[in-house]
Amino acid sequence: MLILATTGFALCFWAWALLAPLGPRLRDDLALSSFEQSLVVAVPVVVGALGRIPAGALTDRWGARRVFPLVAALTILPVLYLGHLADSLAEVLVGGFLLGLGGTAFAVGVPFVNAWYPPARRGVALGIFGIGTGGTALSAFTTVQLADAVGRAFPFDLVAGCLAVYAVVARFLLRDRPGRATATGSMVSRTALAMRTPATWQLAFLYAVSFGGFVAFSVYLPTYLTRAYELGRSDAALRTAGFVVLAVAMRPVGGWLSDRTHPVPVLTVSYGVVSACALVAAFEAGLVPVGTAAFFGMAAGLGAGSGAVFALVARLVPAERVGSVTGVVGAAGGLGGFFPPLVMGAVDSVAHDYTWGFVLLAVTATAAGSLAATAVRRRARAAADV
Repeated sequence: MLILATTGFALCFWAWALLAPLGPRLRDDLALSSFEQSLVVAVPVVVGALGRIPAGALTDRWGARRVFPLVAALTILPVLYLGHLADSLAEVLVGGFLLGLGGTAFAVGVPFVNAWYPPARRGVALGIFGIGTGGTALSAFTTVQLADAVGRAFPFDLVAGCLAVYAVVARFLLRDRPGRATATGSMVSRTALAMRTPATWQLAFLYAVSFGGFVAFSVYLPTYLTRAYELGRSDAALRTAGFVVLAVAMRPVGGWLSDRTHPVPVLTVSYGVVSACALVAAFEAGLVPVGTAAFFGMAAGLGAGSGAVFALVARLVPAERVGSVTGVVGAAGGLGGFFPPLVMGAVDSVAHDYTWGFVLLAVTATAAGSLAATAVRRRARAAADV
């Protein structure tokens, strides 16, 4: 079940991230400004984020066996639309809006995996499921290369075919854990209850920084590298894929460390690493080796932090509310990835410099680390006492 869920998550994220590697090409083909290019790659992120709230609540009620194949099947539609029909800024934005559906798969998989594992193993299990975020690496590695070698529509057709196969396989093979806690009440009431859960908003902020930072870099790093370091599109896409792979690999490490010790110290150290590396990146030193080391450090910190946040969710949230809380927290993570590309694009358009974008990241990461070390630590201790 973990393998099936992780595979579906990766495929949906592959679809969700299709526009990001093509950002520089779309800028040239459609004569976009820096802000318009940032908007194109950011729109799927915000829609995928907000869509996690109803997706998580529906999963608590219906189970992933129904919801996961449905999400995969519906994501096929915007993928094919973007590959074959969208040829203006407005049409790409509409397609990107609908493409955000792929990002909701996260809120389907977390409560599914959480139900199958005992508390002592949930951190590493959810970290392994989080490897599905590597779908963005698949996109970064393959989209530009396949579009150049075969044709612009081919990456979209390939992803649509994979999603179709998965939707059929998941419909027949995916199974919710027998006896899982099933939520009662309407979706609205369950979402409202999740938002009133005291830990939800602290977890949401922490995830907005860790996963939001990961998403922001995975969608905007190709643009940043082509503009700040004048790299070619293919080179920028491959370097972005390296960033994504490291962040994805560190996610189960963060979950494993959280199981072995506790999520709070893992979060505190992770955000500290992100803050320090963001300050180094702000000076735009040479890409090799200083800039590369800074970006890899941020990737490691963001990945480990993302894994630790959901190890903490499993400790603080009742089983029947994990999906609803995951929807809210996951939405915060996606929204955390929406604003940085817009900020970076706006800063570049006005000042032709990215320094303040990285400074803001460093300040935000420091705030997240401080929250984890104080208020979240006290809440985790109180939950352990109970």
